[in-house]
Amino acid sequence: MADSVAYKVLTAEELDALNRGGWRGSALDVADGFIHLSAAAQLTETVDKWFAGRSDLVVAAIHVAALGEAVRWEPSRGGALVPHVYGTLGPEHVLAAAPLARDADGEVARPA
Repeated sequence: MADSVAYKVLTAEELDALNRGGWRGSALDVADGFIHLSAAAQLTETVDKWFAGRSDLVVAAIHVAALGEAVRWEPSRGGALVPHVYGTLGPEHVLAAAPLARDADGEVARPA
């Protein structure tokens, strides 16, 4: 997969931990053995499915190309390829982060 940016939905506290380096993900990520990310086209569906009703979230743009072989694009959601990080994230992987917001069409806005 050629995408160089994917997105992580997390809390502000989790973003703080990520920014300290060596972050292994949320409790769900740790239980699954990898950090769940979403491609741009998957971001709104991820938020709607897994984070409905939450108002305490942040979206981080992750530079997946910098993670090299730690990122695997694996089948999920009816065969769609989803990026998973088998390793840790640190501040060097975060391109931008912003509180979760939606545009006029209801799509989750990507941080710039």
